[in-house]
Amino acid sequence: MPILNIVLVEPEIPQNTGNIVRTCAATGARLHIVKPMGFTPDDKKLKRAGLDYWQFMDITYYENLNEFFEKTHGDYFYFTTKGRQTHSDVSYPDNCYLLFGKETAGLPEELLIAHPERCVRLPMMGEIRSLNLSNTVCVAVYETLRQWNYPQLQNKGQLHKYKWRSDSAGNSLGGEPTQPTLSAE
Repeated sequence: MPILNIVLVEPEIPQNTGNIVRTCAATGARLHIVKPMGFTPDDKKLKRAGLDYWQFMDITYYENLNEFFEKTHGDYFYFTTKGRQTHSDVSYPDNCYLLFGKETAGLPEELLIAHPERCVRLPMMGEIRSLNLSNTVCVAVYETLRQWNYPQLQNKGQLHKYKWRSDSAGNSLGGEPTQPTLSAE
């Protein structure tokens, strides 16, 4: 399976990081967190937002960006409202790193100016400052996985009380469930 790395640089809001943990757990992405953080790893809000997905996580912590770049190797993409190309116009290779900055300031501009061809943004209305960090990460993760044809992800869901109708070849007929037999009690 290709490797996708999500990097949070100095995250400040535990609920956002917890939501990102859930996205990473659901998609098999690795999470890298660059300190300082605006919370501690045992923060109740962080744990609550991540629910019971912590056991599925591969998280690595770094003291600062210098340590992160010394210990990692691959293609880096910098998600920023200041980027000049759209996230969906970029091809993401195996073992790439998608970097996201802290909620109040984003990534350091020194990092962005040094890598303008790797700065990407999600399109939005001009008067809107930014999207929520966990939403941005989710969009970026799923765009990367879409390009990779969703490797090893389950692409079909199951109903709990009903069964999806299929044609004679076993293909779904577009979500029309068969009705269960209800007993009158």
